[in-house]
Amino acid sequence: MTLENDSALRELILKVALLNALQHDGKAQMGAIIGKVIGERKDLKTQAKELSSLISKVVNEVNSLSLDEQKRKVEEKWPEALKKEKASEAEKQLPPLPNVDKYAQVVTRFSPNPDCVLHLGSARAIILSHEYARLYKGRFILRFEDTDPKVKKPVLEFYERIREDLAWLGCKIDEEYIQSDRLPVYYKYAEQLLREGNAYVCVCQPEQFRKRILKSSPCSCRDLSPEEQLERWRLMLEGGYSEGQAVVRVKTDLMHPNPAVRDWPALRIIDTEKYPHPRVGSKFRVWPLYNMAAGIDDHLMGVTHVIRGKEHLTNQVRQEYMYKHLGWSYPEAIHYGRLKITGAFLSKSKIVQGMQEGVYKGWDDPRLATFAALRKRGITPAAIKKMIIDVGPKTADVTLSWENLYAYNRKLLDPQSDRYFFVSDPVELRVKNVPKALTVKLPLHPEKPERGFREYSVTPEGDDSVACFWIAKKDADAAKMGEMLRLIELFNVKIESATANSLEAQFSSIAYEDARKAKAKLIHWILKGTEVPCQVVMPDAAVSSGFAENACKRLKPNTIIQFERFGFVRIDKNDAELVVYYTHK
Repeated sequence: MTLENDSALRELILKVALLNALQHDGKAQMGAIIGKVIGERKDLKTQAKELSSLISKVVNEVNSLSLDEQKRKVEEKWPEALKKEKASEAEKQLPPLPNVDKYAQVVTRFSPNPDCVLHLGSARAIILSHEYARLYKGRFILRFEDTDPKVKKPVLEFYERIREDLAWLGCKIDEEYIQSDRLPVYYKYAEQLLREGNAYVCVCQPEQFRKRILKSSPCSCRDLSPEEQLERWRLMLEGGYSEGQAVVRVKTDLMHPNPAVRDWPALRIIDTEKYPHPRVGSKFRVWPLYNMAAGIDDHLMGVTHVIRGKEHLTNQVRQEYMYKHLGWSYPEAIHYGRLKITGAFLSKSKIVQGMQEGVYKGWDDPRLATFAALRKRGITPAAIKKMIIDVGPKTADVTLSWENLYAYNRKLLDPQSDRYFFVSDPVELRVKNVPKALTVKLPLHPEKPERGFREYSVTPEGDDSVACFWIAKKDADAAKMGEMLRLIELFNVKIESATANSLEAQFSSIAYEDARKAKAKLIHWILKGTEVPCQVVMPDAAVSSGFAENACKRLKPNTIIQFERFGFVRIDKNDAELVVYYTHK
């Protein structure tokens, strides 16, 4: 018996292909299926060529089905296999935090600079810090690190936008701090470090200092007495030095193998008459740098676990010197690898530049990967959270794509999104000889009949019993003369003629079985006269114009639906015309 005639084998291939397709958004992967089939039928190893040919045929059949049709087939024939697949996708858990027993309560923090809106690149720090705090019934702190009024100047609107983004992500803040309110705190510890001989005020030219530090040589300022250091500090505060003329440095090991660690800068002067801070104006002229402010705050706020990217490893080494000087214990530090998302625009400076130059229409422009843009497009916070938890805090670098995020989002949207028809670039389809008036009920969700239906009545008119529809231009362009097409859930037609803006067709039959036998393409349609003008804003900010079905009139803004055979969309406006943002397929 040939493999073609082995019905049990064909059934096995169909099962494996359908389950594989459900894992890959409706497109079965040939290589994985061959491996699985041979794993169950080891007797076929010597017939790999013939087996590949049969698998290829079945895969093409499976991939021609919609995702909904694939699911229906698996649920009908192999419901237990589907349950098993779902069980294998059980929630991934975060690995335990180190040394939790040392602390009365776990405290984590997210500490953005409010110089731009948040984007997908911030998701890992936010979600890991928040989820670990919740996992251990601890506290999650939001700390605005806004101590650079010159180069990374904070902007007032971004404080509130960041709060809104965290609320949207479902990351509840237990405490909030703003570093620009805490300058006296940093001054207090600067004075202690100077008084105890663990820091100094350096007035060397930057280039001169760099040459010395590369040779592991101290500058002339390093060994001045604490009294002289405190006098220099007073001059810094009171205007005795101008911007760039003096900096406070924390003493470290000048022989440290990393020159960036040697006597790192902790506070500097900024001309706030020229560069006023948006919150405190020109009240302060000496501002702490990152390692000073963040290091002190982590200790004073009781942060037990600092969760951040491995680019901060050197910062940990720097801060540990300051902690030792102050007699403090350094918190646990978890440094994860870089997370790159291909195709996502994650440069804050370029986002701001694009806004200033009018390239983007707003912080929620669909071309951006800001949380505001993702929210507008219909990406759910639960999908972002699931993706980040699955990646976890691993130290290896990870590269993801938009498709990874879309796959997480699709699994959440698919069971809850109602289905509707949309035709882009509409072309008229005139169907002659429709034998009678028909009423069709289109399910809002193919797997959930309890959700209800959309109902349309098709009434043929005139001597030729014509019914008129709108179909998508891509379907019209692909239609061939004499070919059968199936108007989904309605009837079958045969194309007779075509012009640039319309198709003429003949009614063929009602039965779906006829379409299946003829391998007819299934297309969506909108009854002429019931259409709703619709604009779809795409991820590249282009607009796809067309018609949505009449039932869409009742949809409310922020609802996410699926336009069948087109993709998920989020309703943005629904008045004279429907405006939606494309989410993904």
